[in-house]
Amino acid sequence: MLGFGRGWGITAADGTLAASTIALPYGSGFAWIAMVLVLPEHRRQGYASRLLRVALAEMEKQKRVALLDATPAGHEVYVQEGFRDFWGFKRFSIAKALGAQEEVNSLDDSHWGRILALDSVAFGGAREPVLRNLAARQPKAALVAVRNGEIAGFVLAREGREALQVGPLVARDPETARKLLSGALAKLSGLVYVDIANHAKGLQAWALQQGFEIQRPFTRMAHGPGAYAPGDASLIFCPAGPELG
Repeated sequence: MLGFGRGWGITAADGTLAASTIALPYGSGFAWIAMVLVLPEHRRQGYASRLLRVALAEMEKQKRVALLDATPAGHEVYVQEGFRDFWGFKRFSIAKALGAQEEVNSLDDSHWGRILALDSVAFGGAREPVLRNLAARQPKAALVAVRNGEIAGFVLAREGREALQVGPLVARDPETARKLLSGALAKLSGLVYVDIANHAKGLQAWALQQGFEIQRPFTRMAHGPGAYAPGDASLIFCPAGPELG
């Protein structure tokens, strides 16, 4: 993230990094605000709001709209700073991934141009470094669905501190999304997280049928009265994660 974004932090008197935030530029139009973190013993001192304002000021200089995915705990803070709600998603978790071999393909170099074109429409910005990084981290779960020579959808995954996480999952229709998610789950084992958009109600219902449990909700927000969440959200079945968009 620091390789293509910019971060800010507050250091405590003993040298401990007490709070942080990062802004990730996606194309020329907007940036993702992420990793707004404060150590428990340093909370309620205004650190998160202070760093958020620094990041917002920098984005204003760059003429970029600031976006983020808010947890319920942080939502009110972001509202007070001028962010507005757009759409939401829920994190689902399962202790052991269950999936099936589906009619999808492993991602290879020949797919990248078409994947990036589809993702640009869905996400509304350029994020090739992020997608290539995720594809390399769990290559067995990097899958594409091809229909009549066109990319009908793709899914990626990565390892995290607590679990493997599936996402992003971008698809042209719900059935393709289900096949991609099922195919990715078949390649993974152990604890798995997947964030599923609220507008993908069929996929959320399918996940519950597979034994997933809802962990917590998130809200996609944009900063400023004229701001909006770019892209075509109907193509996004699973975000990359709240820290990546």
